[in-house]
Amino acid sequence: MILYFSGTGNSRYAAERIGAQTGETPVSLNDRIRAGDLTPLPAAPSFVIVAPTYAWRLPRPVERHLRAGVLPRGAAVWFVLTCGDGAGAAALYCRRLCADLGLRFFGLRAVVMPENYLALFPVPTEAEGRAAVRRADPVLAETGARIAAGQPLPDTPVTWKDRLCSGPVNALFYRFVIRDRAFFATDACTGCGACAARCPLGDIRMEDGRPRWGGHCTHCMACIARCPQAAIEYGKRTAGRPRWHLD
Repeated sequence: MILYFSGTGNSRYAAERIGAQTGETPVSLNDRIRAGDLTPLPAAPSFVIVAPTYAWRLPRPVERHLRAGVLPRGAAVWFVLTCGDGAGAAALYCRRLCADLGLRFFGLRAVVMPENYLALFPVPTEAEGRAAVRRADPVLAETGARIAAGQPLPDTPVTWKDRLCSGPVNALFYRFVIRDRAFFATDACTGCGACAARCPLGDIRMEDGRPRWGGHCTHCMACIARCPQAAIEYGKRTAGRPRWHLD
């Protein structure tokens, strides 16, 4: 079973490409997480978790969902993390997660996809993004083939910098950076409610035809990147910058 969490489409795309190799239809975790649905998933010979890399780790909402015991003990689990540059020491934490839950860790593959973290980093143009997706395609195909064959993904060296990024920097990032107070809707907003409907944490509500953020954001960028009117900004950082989403 392939389970994915995605804000702007990168991880959904990766899950679909892997599914093309394994013959499985990926299942979105977004709705389960939004609804707080902790129903145990049916037994399967293997599970593939596809998600973005948030501060060089598995996104916290995804980890919390898995730690609730939704996967059957003893299951083989592969992790595929999409990223803008790398996943740091994420594999060490995913291995620990599996050990805590009685799961069998079959490795982690970091797949470089178009940068989508508009709140902090430069985002590619449409042409640049599509080129990055094409470069990722053979990596996803090879990863999917390994998973389909039941093979573990190869380990990659973990440096001191990787440990620093996935450890102390991750903690500081969540404490001081992951905030939604800077999000706002401009006068271009039509009140369509697409941002509220897409938020995987249910953090956005519509009030008087305008979105309001509730303080539980995970910076998935679904609202700002996929607004049909490009009416959402993050402070002054995002004005005039392209939005990346993959549909």
